[in-house]
Amino acid sequence: QVQLVESGGASVQSGGSLRVSCVVSRDISRYRMAWFRQASGKEREGVAAIDTDEYTKVADSVMGRFTISRDKAKNTLYLQMNSLKPEDTGMYFCAAQSLELWRWQLLDPARYPNWGQGTQVTVSS
Repeated sequence: QVQLVESGGASVQSGGSLRVSCVVSRDISRYRMAWFRQASGKEREGVAAIDTDEYTKVADSVMGRFTISRDKAKNTLYLQMNSLKPEDTGMYFCAAQSLELWRWQLLDPARYPNWGQGTQVTVSS
């Protein structure tokens, strides 16, 4: 099955920017892709998703600050994070689903069968 490998996580100061990446082992255009994050002691939450028709869905908490995109030629998913806040701290995971999803399902982690191992993002004040 498809393999996902995240990278780019780092420790940054509040207000800074960071871009994390997810390399996909198969044709990324065949998948709905999403970024999720999980802070210590909290549930995994949806951050941003991109469907096969390029429709994107972004969580209210990061709207205007985060942008999801992909490079089909490189089979790579990106999450550009700007104006980072300490609340953005957590392990960031990318996920993929080959089957069609309703728009309202795109940020539901239960809908994704394929996951990467995660990359840590820490934002300090």
